[in-house]
Amino acid sequence: MVTFSQAIKSFYGNYANFKGRASLSQYWWVALYSFVAVCILYIPAMLCSNGGQGGFGFWFFMILMYLFALINLIPTIALTVRRLHDTNRGGGWYFISLIPLIGGIWMLVLMLQPSNRGENRFGAQPE
Repeated sequence: MVTFSQAIKSFYGNYANFKGRASLSQYWWVALYSFVAVCILYIPAMLCSNGGQGGFGFWFFMILMYLFALINLIPTIALTVRRLHDTNRGGGWYFISLIPLIGGIWMLVLMLQPSNRGENRFGAQPE
């Protein structure tokens, strides 16, 4: 089981690594990190929205939030593919998430699956 800081270091250290495996804890620590970061940027944006009229503060925080999402797009996809590998599924399963409504639920269930014990076709079991 990896710690929060190990998961974030690995997340950015394997920026575009689609090979290997990622543990359940690594995936969910990064999910928590992303959720908290987006909330930290979204809440002030809404507070600065000036009653739905926008304004400088609103757009500043929204642009920061979108930049965060854009910067993390490739590593998030790579982490998800490595997590799928950990459950002994190929990266092509990622495309299931593109199916409206049911795809996201299906992907959530796949991400909650326990790790495949021992070595599988994608490598050794992560710590």
